[in-house]
Amino acid sequence: MQIYEIIALVFLGLVAIGILAYLFINQRSKIVDWLKYACMEAEKLLGTKTGQAKLHTVYGWFCKQFPKLASVMPFSWFSALVDVALGTFKEWYSKNENVNAYVKGDENGIIYK
Repeated sequence: MQIYEIIALVFLGLVAIGILAYLFINQRSKIVDWLKYACMEAEKLLGTKTGQAKLHTVYGWFCKQFPKLASVMPFSWFSALVDVALGTFKEWYSKNENVNAYVKGDENGIIYK
């Protein structure tokens, strides 16, 4: 491998990291807000005790919603963002009757008070 090829690869790597950092920083709050909703929907769809299944379901949705970011974001970063969103969702779920009713539903459909 020539020195020019190595320099070009390093340069491209730095550009990719820069783009990732820009996208991540610029859209972090939007992503976390979206993940709060996605976590609620995954809980409703899959129920309790299905943590890994919910994580991978939300990741699939994330890849469709944010394809450019998903293509460059490491899964570990995604998982950390989900942890942030889950903290808020768990608080909503435990304190808000409407969120709890939405996730659980009943035989007549969703209950809102």
